[in-house]
Amino acid sequence: MTATYQGRLAAVTEARGSLCVGIDPHASVLEAWRLPANAVGLEKCARAVVEAVGDKVAVFKPQSAFFERFGAAGIAVLERVLADIRAAGALSILDVKRGDIGSTMAGYAAAYLADDAPLRADAITVSPYLGFGSLMPAFDQAHDTGRGVYVLARTSNPEGAEIQLAMGEDSSVAQRIIDESARLNRRSGQGAIGLVVGGTHDSIGCDLSGFNGSILVPGIGFQGGRIDDLPRLFGDALDRVLPVVSRGVLAAGPSVFALTAKVEQFLGV
Repeated sequence: MTATYQGRLAAVTEARGSLCVGIDPHASVLEAWRLPANAVGLEKCARAVVEAVGDKVAVFKPQSAFFERFGAAGIAVLERVLADIRAAGALSILDVKRGDIGSTMAGYAAAYLADDAPLRADAITVSPYLGFGSLMPAFDQAHDTGRGVYVLARTSNPEGAEIQLAMGEDSSVAQRIIDESARLNRRSGQGAIGLVVGGTHDSIGCDLSGFNGSILVPGIGFQGGRIDDLPRLFGDALDRVLPVVSRGVLAAGPSVFALTAKVEQFLGV
């Protein structure tokens, strides 16, 4: 029987801690590392991060956009980075934020969550704003292959509030996404559906107390979120939180020693 994403995530975070390192090779990061702004520089940066801390970090989150910008060569780099993450014994959450309907959503799901997909990851991020039900092909694929899906619920950017906190008949849009995700997790028994909830807010404005999956929390570091604020923000849901630090780690490179020290700082080692 295929191990569930929730089970694999629990095992690796118990061994390595709950930090997720974002692999976001911005142009500014490549410049700071004195690397060329091309696929060669991209590969040197992204793979060096995994090589330096791959045995210490539980989860990596490559941001697909920074690979896609270099076309086929960048996608080939992304394939190799995902393979490096697997070889390091860590999990990968590919940040692609896909969202569509019908066969197109099924195509995205197959591209990232199928066992034989070159770009297969352990989990992906998805957008529910074509309707929560439009994501069912991704949920089904994740359940079939023991992978995960993180649904955007309350994102770290301030612009998200106008849609995510908009009120329906009895709850906000974000709360509806949270409740529907929890319902599907109860039904499947797998806990494959997670949420994206930013760590940059004074208050989340949602009730996560009944949620039963992983909570990916971007925005720590350069966007202003702090690890120390997570207990106040997430309360009883803190044990399900996976905080993401991207540039806060990458800015320490290219020194392997400095990258390792920065990760150990966030892990509290």
